[in-house]
Amino acid sequence: MRVLTVVGARPQFVKAAAISRAVRRYGADPRAACPLEEILVHTGQHFDHGMSGVFFDELDLPPPAYNLGIAGGPHGAMTGRMLESVERVLLECRPDRVIVHGDTNSTLAGALAAAKLQIPVAHVEAGLRSFERRMPEELNRIVVDHLADLHFAPTATAVENLRREGITGPGVELVGDVMLDAFRHDLARARDGSRIMESLGLTDGGFILATVHRALNTDDPDRLQQILGGLADLSAVAPVVLPLHPRTRAQIRAMPGGLPSGAAGIRLIEPVGYLDMLRLESGAGLIATDSGGVQKEAFMHGVPCLTLREETEWVELVAAGGNVLVGADRAAIAEAGRCRFGARFNPPALFGAGDASDRIVRRLCDTRG
Repeated sequence: MRVLTVVGARPQFVKAAAISRAVRRYGADPRAACPLEEILVHTGQHFDHGMSGVFFDELDLPPPAYNLGIAGGPHGAMTGRMLESVERVLLECRPDRVIVHGDTNSTLAGALAAAKLQIPVAHVEAGLRSFERRMPEELNRIVVDHLADLHFAPTATAVENLRREGITGPGVELVGDVMLDAFRHDLARARDGSRIMESLGLTDGGFILATVHRALNTDDPDRLQQILGGLADLSAVAPVVLPLHPRTRAQIRAMPGGLPSGAAGIRLIEPVGYLDMLRLESGAGLIATDSGGVQKEAFMHGVPCLTLREETEWVELVAAGGNVLVGADRAAIAEAGRCRFGARFNPPALFGAGDASDRIVRRLCDTRG
């Protein structure tokens, strides 16, 4: 059975690596019911070494068979170029199934190209909803779920979201979260092998880690100023380490007023690899982020998290008390951060048993034609 996986952004590399490991394990098992061949396609959405190459290096992810080199530009233009290029690859490879992950433009282009060619689509991380349609990611999730025939849901809430939209039946499977598989596989490696804490002069529990990358925050100067102001205020509690997404760096440079007052305590660094990011997350006394993946990883580490949005697709984290929605409000960010800094907790098991990748691979084989 030939499966083609489309990735383009750093969270997708993490998830794809976990499933690729399961594919290799399954392929090496003489009792396996069907042989599996995986073809990896990288759209190029995240293209520089810090956002892409380092992940392939660290995660033992095979080099992509195709790197389409498509990045930048408005959403429609980027997705259109991806759609055209992915279609060419599909016509050349003729896979039995296409796998897409998450909610990026690469996800949408891969699913749409496959569906138009009548190639079945499996959506990993299906059923997530923030119910905020100003977010392009939310639109991508909805469309992809209605194109896919296999929906691998990470939580019971995701299954219920699909049911509300009329997506039910044997094509929906609650498998748990692939990122938990990756987290368990790589955490010890990060603790043993990463030297990011030493290089930055950080101590466990003694700093705040922040990430800001969503267009809703970076492309709105007022929201970005509010977020940076809140982080500046929190730097009086502990140093703030902010790895800069390229989009965020460009917007900060373009801000007419520059960084807000008190921002000297924010340490701006280049993007870091997955293992270094896991180490920073595990060592932080507080995490502030607008990333869905970092929200989950904070929870898995038992580190309190502030979500720099008014909503989240990971509502379970809020209900469990590990996550607080603070939006782009300077005062709310500062107040919640002061209250929660250092308040580590033991996370309940919300994301399955850490075997989502194996369950996905077994189900793929069950659907072979």
